[in-house]
Amino acid sequence: MILTITLNPSVDINYKMDYFSLDKVNRVNTAGKTAGGKGLNVAHVLRQLEEETAASGFLGGSLGEFIRKEINKKGIRNFFVEIGGDTRNCIAIIHEGKQTEILEDGPDISEKESNEFLKQYSEAVQQSNYITISGSTPQGINDEYYSDLIDIAHQFQKPVLLDTKGSLLKATLRGNNKPFLIKPNQDELGDLFGKRLTSEKEIFSTLQKDLFQGVEWVVVTLGGNGAIVKHNENIYRVQIPKVKVVNPVGSGDSVIAGFAAGLSRGLKEDELIKFGLAMGTLNALEEQTGSVDVTKITWCVDSIKVEKIEELAV
Repeated sequence: MILTITLNPSVDINYKMDYFSLDKVNRVNTAGKTAGGKGLNVAHVLRQLEEETAASGFLGGSLGEFIRKEINKKGIRNFFVEIGGDTRNCIAIIHEGKQTEILEDGPDISEKESNEFLKQYSEAVQQSNYITISGSTPQGINDEYYSDLIDIAHQFQKPVLLDTKGSLLKATLRGNNKPFLIKPNQDELGDLFGKRLTSEKEIFSTLQKDLFQGVEWVVVTLGGNGAIVKHNENIYRVQIPKVKVVNPVGSGDSVIAGFAAGLSRGLKEDELIKFGLAMGTLNALEEQTGSVDVTKITWCVDSIKVEKIEELAV
């Protein structure tokens, strides 16, 4: 089983309209509501890949109940912890080729609720083979909390795939135990060191930093330009097929799902890299976030090129 963690999930509301005007009444052409959050996107893709999947985090109020019902429909095991606060809404207004987002902060987690989650998480980890941790933390949870989750997983020798950024990622990488895999994009990698990375040479150099010691996989996604992947001491350049992008939102989450599923299936090196990156590409072809067409997997995997960099220009 693959356990996905979304500490700050949301009900994602999409409003589609021809025009959006400030300070006026706007009528919505179509609206949709889904169980959202980066970790839940991971879980959705894993279920499409027919992996046994569980989801956990904090849920509260009627919106939390909505998410519980949605994941149950999709066959995702529910390990969420009930809280006194209300799960948040996240609104996306899609208009005139643009997307305007309105994101709530989410609930404030009490110390009691935080400790209860750690207890239940420890039990869930023991039933899992891999754990994915994605996104931000809600109010009341500090930057060291992900390190606590990784420490618990390490205690039971369960690898953690981590997808977060900024101070939260930096604090986690400075913890006693490292995640098995991290997936920063090019900007997020540079942000860790307060600089903008503009070339492969700069990416290669940054991946040699001590901060990444002990992290077995570092997957640096480059959007339509593929990825730079570091596995232990090896570095790979990955080229993905050129496609007509429909919706890139959730592609990073889909990459995490692809690597988790690939690891669960015993894929190694090139095969694992191709499978992981293929899921991100396939997600970009779909209108719905966190969705892949499984009939296109073979085509996409076969279209990805992985080149080992023998000599680093650093």
